[in-house]
Amino acid sequence: MSVNRCVCFVSRLQRHFNSRTARITTSSCHVSSGSSLLQGQHRPGTVVWSRDVSSNSSSPKPPDTSLFVPVSLKADASADGGVGIELTQPLDKNELLKVLNRFYKRKEMQKLAADSGLDARLFHQAFISFRKYILEMTSLPADLHIILNDICCGAGHIDDIYPYFMRHAKQIFPMLDCMDDLRKSSDLRVPANWYPEARAIQRKVIFHAGPTNSGKTYHAIQRYLAAKSGVYCGPLKLLAHEIFEKSNDAGVPCDLVTGEERTFVDPEGRATGHVACTIEMCSVTTPYEVAVIDEIQMIRDPSRGWAWTRALLGLCAEEIHVCGEPAAIDFIKELMFTTGEEVEVHNYQRLTPFSILDHAVESLDNLRPGDCIVCFSKNDIYSISRQIEARGQECAVIYGSLPPGTKLSQAKKFNDPDDPCKILVATDAIGMGLNLSIKRIIFNSLVKPNVNEKGEKQMETISTSQALQIAGRAGRFSSKFKEGEVTTMHRDDLPVLKEILSHSVDPIETAGLHPTAEQIEMFAYHLPDATLSNLVDIFVSLSQVDGLYFVCNIDDFKFLADMIQHIPLNLRSRYVFCTAPINKKQPFVCTSFLKFARQFSRDEPLTFDWVCRHISWPLAPPKNIKDLVHLEAVHDVLDLYLWLSYRFMDMFPDTASIREIQRELDDIIQQGVRNITRLIRASDPTVTDPLQAQSNRHSQTGRGTGSTKFLTGSRGQRGQRASGQMMDSSLASRLVRDGLLTPDLLQQLQREWSKDQKQDNSSQRALDLEHQSNNKGKRKKKKK
Repeated sequence: MSVNRCVCFVSRLQRHFNSRTARITTSSCHVSSGSSLLQGQHRPGTVVWSRDVSSNSSSPKPPDTSLFVPVSLKADASADGGVGIELTQPLDKNELLKVLNRFYKRKEMQKLAADSGLDARLFHQAFISFRKYILEMTSLPADLHIILNDICCGAGHIDDIYPYFMRHAKQIFPMLDCMDDLRKSSDLRVPANWYPEARAIQRKVIFHAGPTNSGKTYHAIQRYLAAKSGVYCGPLKLLAHEIFEKSNDAGVPCDLVTGEERTFVDPEGRATGHVACTIEMCSVTTPYEVAVIDEIQMIRDPSRGWAWTRALLGLCAEEIHVCGEPAAIDFIKELMFTTGEEVEVHNYQRLTPFSILDHAVESLDNLRPGDCIVCFSKNDIYSISRQIEARGQECAVIYGSLPPGTKLSQAKKFNDPDDPCKILVATDAIGMGLNLSIKRIIFNSLVKPNVNEKGEKQMETISTSQALQIAGRAGRFSSKFKEGEVTTMHRDDLPVLKEILSHSVDPIETAGLHPTAEQIEMFAYHLPDATLSNLVDIFVSLSQVDGLYFVCNIDDFKFLADMIQHIPLNLRSRYVFCTAPINKKQPFVCTSFLKFARQFSRDEPLTFDWVCRHISWPLAPPKNIKDLVHLEAVHDVLDLYLWLSYRFMDMFPDTASIREIQRELDDIIQQGVRNITRLIRASDPTVTDPLQAQSNRHSQTGRGTGSTKFLTGSRGQRGQRASGQMMDSSLASRLVRDGLLTPDLLQQLQREWSKDQKQDNSSQRALDLEHQSNNKGKRKKKKK
């Protein structure tokens, strides 16, 4: 044995004996934590009040250890070579197995491991890995080899294995050594302290509270226009566009900022004092005199609520004008109490009344000019619009996945008094963002597809807040109808609607938060081998929030993270890609997202020609509904390109060209929507023909109990029973899978269509018999 190896071994052996002298009775020490990101965001000397904030001395919640994925260790030869064998003797594998199993069963060792963060699940996984490591390694580290030899020979205690077991456990579960730092990085209990610029000024918060069509946003915008500088934050691109145009028309230069668009009124591209933006795009570092936050009740939205929280806590404006439902007043007051800011409340009443009618429409023959039929699926929109036009009337169509330009075009068509189109068929997309001249809102249904906490699709009755938001579109102050009316298409739905609208809106109690890129980077520093999806899961598991907040749903983020996990991207780029607002229900959009990420990872710019090849540009007008749906998906892909171009300008260089073909595509989609009845007729007859009988479905599906519970419960159960009997059609299957058509409705439509076919066949046979009889009579006359 060389001198150097002996010196190295003796020093390690000395440490080993020291550790045996002081028998380990406590868990391993933690790495001293440096200043975490959140600590760095806290402004020294700032006094912040908070509700239900756990004290630092309180024990944090245990992490969800099912998220801890063990790291694979390389089976490299020990640096000590065969020193352990040279000093002692080879180990008997059978004896080792007995010793290790005895160690595993020791309750004292399990308790010590639990104190170090190894719960029963992790303890078992770590032991299996440790045992495999010892039994399969040809040469172990000298200190571990000597300890095991001593135990096998009866000269050592079995508990001496513990420090080596923990050393191995921390190698395969590196998060155990940095749990304190991870907890500090995911501490979300005082988000008001994340915005030192906003805390440095004393802001005045004014809440404009009222129902739809009460003028609350109008008053806030008037103050915005009168200010030297201001920012408007809205939930939709359409609303941001509306304020952008209104401001410039009023002589107040205003820029537009959305996820996919930047429009500067200054020819040289300099920013003006006013900006209209979507809520996610507002700046929390730019100082303004006035800020307007619209639809504040969306602060509780499971997916987007974090954007309203960020704007409310972080905007650097002397005046913050908040517009929304009265149900949010108490919560906003409480939230502002944590920042030491008072809230001044201005209440507004609806400018024009609306009434709930005592009778349902029951038939499309009873439609009147100014009617809007509200559906909760595109399939119902296709069906009803076809039936309306079959009666010789024109109708406009608006639903969520239509491009903004097409929505505005359809709204203009419906609002134009000189246009023959007097009926609107729409989803709840009309709830905000469009000014429509509606006399009567007609609910075609009171249930809509929703995704529960487990990620499962189910049908749920609309809430009071949703019903009021939609019903409030009737009789707008600026329209020709000074009073609004609300009713249902089906008689049995009317008492349910009255019951829903009779309740008060549930008060808002929590606001959304979500992890930032910096926080995830902090986790990645400590857990370099974890995937982005796993990092986010661990973050949420460890996150601490007080009673005012919740962590927003991250399922869409994780869906995209898993999709591009195999693509080599740095963490920041990967995070940005995964925050892209795409519709994961659209296969073509998801495929495009994947191709964009792959091209980006090769450091190859996504040029205009490359995109055109991918989307097969130029595109022809749609010939059927399937073509129209594909064109909508292509429009979303171009939106995705524009969204990414403002985050990676060098890799997505052809913004102007992409925007130009997107405008052309918008015109093509508008042309398709104008001819939607023809497209429906040209689509798969197994789906579209039964839709003609949809108006009869209500009396046959047995929804007439007037019970909200029945609408949300038994309907879904019937759908489960029917799901195995769906017609074999690719389009039908896709509509059911995407939640556009429920399985029970599809089965019902099948039965009705089969019944209609039988009646048609019977009628045809009767005509054939009559025709044959007439022919026989003619032949007899000829013979005579």
